[in-house]
Amino acid sequence: MATRKEVAEMAGVSEATVSRVLNNVGPMKEETKRKVLEAADQLGYYPNAIAQSFARRRSGNLGVVLPYVPKVHIFSTYYFSEILNGIGEQVRELGYDMLLIFRKPGVDNGYMDLFRSQKVDGCILLGTTDSPAERKALKELEAAGYPFCLVNQHFEGEHFWEVDANHEQGAYEAVKHLLDEGYRRIAFLNGPPEFSNSIDRLRGYVRAMTEAGIFQPGNDINASVPREWMEAGNYSRTSGYEAASRFFRNKDQIDAVFAANDRMAIGLMQGFRDLGIQPGRDIAIAGYDDSDGARITDPPLTSVSVPFYCMGMMAARLALSAAAPGAKGQEHSTPAERLIRMDTKLVIRSSSSGKQA
Repeated sequence: MATRKEVAEMAGVSEATVSRVLNNVGPMKEETKRKVLEAADQLGYYPNAIAQSFARRRSGNLGVVLPYVPKVHIFSTYYFSEILNGIGEQVRELGYDMLLIFRKPGVDNGYMDLFRSQKVDGCILLGTTDSPAERKALKELEAAGYPFCLVNQHFEGEHFWEVDANHEQGAYEAVKHLLDEGYRRIAFLNGPPEFSNSIDRLRGYVRAMTEAGIFQPGNDINASVPREWMEAGNYSRTSGYEAASRFFRNKDQIDAVFAANDRMAIGLMQGFRDLGIQPGRDIAIAGYDDSDGARITDPPLTSVSVPFYCMGMMAARLALSAAAPGAKGQEHSTPAERLIRMDTKLVIRSSSSGKQA
C-alpha cells in the first residue's frame, strides 16, 4: 500500500502539502493540487477516512436518529422505509455517508454528544415527540448552532428546521370525500397526541365535519367530537384491530371511519371483518399514507398519499446545506425558510364506496 511520503516524493512536494490537498484544507495552487492528485492516483493511495475527519474537523456523515421500539420491525414500515430511501438518495448525491442511530423514547437522547464527538456533521430526527424533555434538547441543539432537521413533526412556537406534509388538509379531503359519498356518522381513529401530525389530522377531520354542519364550531377541537366517534391507537395494525371492537359497541351510531394511517386502517378492516362487518359494504373506511398495503387490501383502501420520499430528500438537503462550511446558521434564517410543508393527495378506492344518500 502506498504511503503519503511516496505521494509527496512523486509530486515533488512536502507531506504536509499532500495532506492539505487531499483534505481540501487551505489555499493552494492548481498546479500543485494537480500534481498531488495525479501522484496519488498513480500510486493507488487512499487517505485514511478517520485521519481525514480529524484534519477537516468533519465526519462526512449525516446522522439519522430513529426511535427504537422492541418487537417493531421499523424498516418494514412504509413510512420509515420511504423517508430513509429519500434521505439515502440525497446523501449519496451530495457525497456523504448516512449513519443510523437508534434511541429509546423517554431515554436521554444524546443529540449533543453526536456533534461533540464529531460523529455527524448534521442530523435528521425521526419519531420525535412533543414533550418538555424533547423540546429542551432541541433548543439546546439550536442554541449551540448544530444543524438538524425534523421530519413529519413540528413544534408550535419553535422555529426549528422542519419538513412536514399538510396533514390537516389531507385529513380534511379524506373526510370531505366520505361526506360527499353520503356518509354523515364518520368516526375517527387517531394516533398519539404527542405527534403533531395526529393533532393536524384531528383538525382536518373536525374542520370537514363542522363545515358539513355535523359538529358545532368551538375553540376545543376535542370537545367537538362525540365520545363514541373518537378512538386512539399508536399507528400500529394491532391498535387498529383492537379499536374495531370498541367501535363495534356503537356500530349503529357510525357508518364510516377515517383512520390516521394505513396500518391502523388495515387492522381496523380485519377487526371489523372478524366481527361480521364487511368493510366497503357495511361500513366505509379511509386511511392515510397510501402505503403499499392500501393497494392489496380487500377491498382496496382509500387513502391519502404523502410524499415521504421527497420529504426525506428535502430534509437531507437542508441539514447538509446548513452543515456546509460557511453556511448561515439556523439562527439567521427566517421562520418561513425553516418550515417546508408538502402537499398530499387523496387516492380513492373501493373501501369508501358511498351510499349516495
